Amino acid sequence: MCLIALNCQRLGGEEEMTNRLKLGLVGADAAGRGWGPVAHMPALKGIEQIELAALCTSRPESAAAAAKAYGIRAFHDINELVAQPDIDIISTVVRIPNHYEVVMAALHAGKHVYCEWPLGASLSETEEMATVARDKGVVTAIGLQGRHDPSLTYIKELYDQGWLGELLTVNLTMQTGGALERPSQRDYEREISKGAHLFNIVGGHTLAYLAYCFGPLSELSAKVATRVKQLHMEITAVPYHADGWRMAVYGSKGTIIATTQGLPQITPVTLVGSQGNDPLSELPVPEHLRFVPKAVPFGPPQNVGQAYVRMAEAIREGKHFAPNFDDALKVHQLLDSVQRSSDEGRVVKPG
Repeated sequence: MCLIALNCQRLGGEEEMTNRLKLGLVGADAAGRGWGPVAHMPALKGIEQIELAALCTSRPESAAAAAKAYGIRAFHDINELVAQPDIDIISTVVRIPNHYEVVMAALHAGKHVYCEWPLGASLSETEEMATVARDKGVVTAIGLQGRHDPSLTYIKELYDQGWLGELLTVNLTMQTGGALERPSQRDYEREISKGAHLFNIVGGHTLAYLAYCFGPLSELSAKVATRVKQLHMEITAVPYHADGWRMAVYGSKGTIIATTQGLPQITPVTLVGSQGNDPLSELPVPEHLRFVPKAVPFGPPQNVGQAYVRMAEAIREGKHFAPNFDDALKVHQLLDSVQRSSDEGRVVKPG
């Protein structure tokens, strides 16, 4: 699909949209299913910088249905979409094996690109896309939306300010449910080549947020395994009653415990903390860290909206945007290092 980013100027006491950045959103089901309608469309509807302008699907019938459902022009050929001179940004919200085709078409057309995580189905695909993006000099964004989450950003601020003191221990776990449901879609080992598996998706998000809050890892030791009856990993899939995401941070001065039932880029995070031996209490997140309008609801749209606002700003003002495709490459390389450590049974240095 296509989206449009808008600039706002106040003239005569009224807001007027100028210099619109038109963005094409690829991947929106006419019935409202999928990440595009669930997260991207509500985010775009609620912010001033982005306006939905066009859609792109995989077939003529689905394009016609989407155009009717959303009242927006729609294409079924990505090459036709990226050839539109009025489209500035392409947003890739399709299945992971199709990321490469959409992203490369957009980059070669000189468009700015937003792509959901993971960037490529493999490290080699990611390296190629990051290289082309760098050569083209366009603004890119990777869908590690938790890096725009106010709660995680607040943890990073507190750490940077020394509120925690010396960082002693970080215990991060992610437990997702449904491990025995729909086995054809949960067979992560069989989906390795397509990049659509727990280790790549959830593992990438989780490790990226750890590095965002506290800095890059210098070395690591890991064990990656696929089991059904028993899982002993920091990132796991279980059949029922999953605990969700939890990050407990212990410093010489303070403690922070962050929890959510889903992933922090999707579901609201609860923060509690204290300094010294004081009782743990709620840590209210400062309002300045949530810079999307109140019209953007909490949940999936919030952090997508935060990312779009910052991306539009980077395009308009020639600023650096993060996380971009180079950041995506670093996370893919980190995942590769985790796998190598597991395979070789030794400590490795990421990269």
